[in-house]
Amino acid sequence: MQRKTWLILFAILILAIAIFGSSYYLYFFPKQTAISKQQEGEKEFSDFVAQKKKLPQKSEEVSLVVVGDVSYSRGVEQIVEKRKDINYPFLKIRDYLQSSDLVFGNLESPITQGREISDFEMIFRSNPGTEQALKQAGFSVLSLANNHTPDFGEKGLEGTFNYLNNVGIKYVGAGKDAQEANQPIYIEVKGIKFAFLAYNDTDVVPAIYEASENHAGTAFMRIERMTAAVKEAKQNADFVIVSMHAGNEYADKPNDSQINFAHTAIESGADLIIGHHPHVVQ
Repeated sequence: MQRKTWLILFAILILAIAIFGSSYYLYFFPKQTAISKQQEGEKEFSDFVAQKKKLPQKSEEVSLVVVGDVSYSRGVEQIVEKRKDINYPFLKIRDYLQSSDLVFGNLESPITQGREISDFEMIFRSNPGTEQALKQAGFSVLSLANNHTPDFGEKGLEGTFNYLNNVGIKYVGAGKDAQEANQPIYIEVKGIKFAFLAYNDTDVVPAIYEASENHAGTAFMRIERMTAAVKEAKQNADFVIVSMHAGNEYADKPNDSQINFAHTAIESGADLIIGHHPHVVQ
C-alpha cells in the first residue's frame, strides 16, 4: 500500500513538473515561438514564389495598382493651399503609381467651383485642377460610385465628368443617366482588354444620389443590373473588374451586402472585386 502511495505521489510530481515546464516555456519564450512561426510562414511564402517562377510566363504582362478613397476636400485642400502645390498629396507615391500600366482609385469628391469645406462638414468638393494632379499621379480610371460624388448635385457631377474627360482619365459608376452610370468602361493595354464597373451600396447614400432615366447620379448596387453588365463586359474584355463602395465604417469584416454582391459578381464572370469605403482594411 505504501509503495502504491509513493508511485501516485511520484506520478503527480512528474505531471506537475511537466505542467510547470510547459508554462515556464510559454511564459518566458512566447517571442521565440512567434519568431519560429514567422520564419515558417516566410519559408512557405518563399517556396510559393519559387514555384510560381517555374510556371510558364506569358509574353505580355500588365500591372495594375489599386488605391482606395481619394479626396482633395477639407483638410487635404487646406494643406494643398498651404504648400502651394496641387501635387503635394502624391509626391511620395507618384513614382510608384506611374510605374504601373493601370492605376485605379475611388474619387470621393466632385471637382467643381465653390466655397472651402471645413474639417467637420460631411459634404466634399475638390477644386478644378485636382484632375491635373490625378493625371500627373498616373491615374487611368476612377470610380465615381460613392457617397460624396453627387454632393454638389448634377452641376457638380457634370463638372467632374468634364474635368476628367479633358485630361483623359476614364471614370465609371456615374453618368448623366442610369444607362451611362451602369455601363462598363474599357481600357486596352498591350493587347489585353480590361472592363471596369463600379457601384455604391444603397445604405451609404441618399436615394436621390442614384442615377435614373432623366437624372444624373451614381450606379447603386442593384444585383440584376450588375449581373447583366458583368456578363456583357465578359463578352467584350479579357478581364472584368468590379468596384464596390460599401461596408460598415471601421469594421474589419465585410457585411452580408458586400459578401453577397461580390459572390454574385464573381459567379457572373468578374475576375476581380475591389472594395472601398470602410476606412480600414477588411
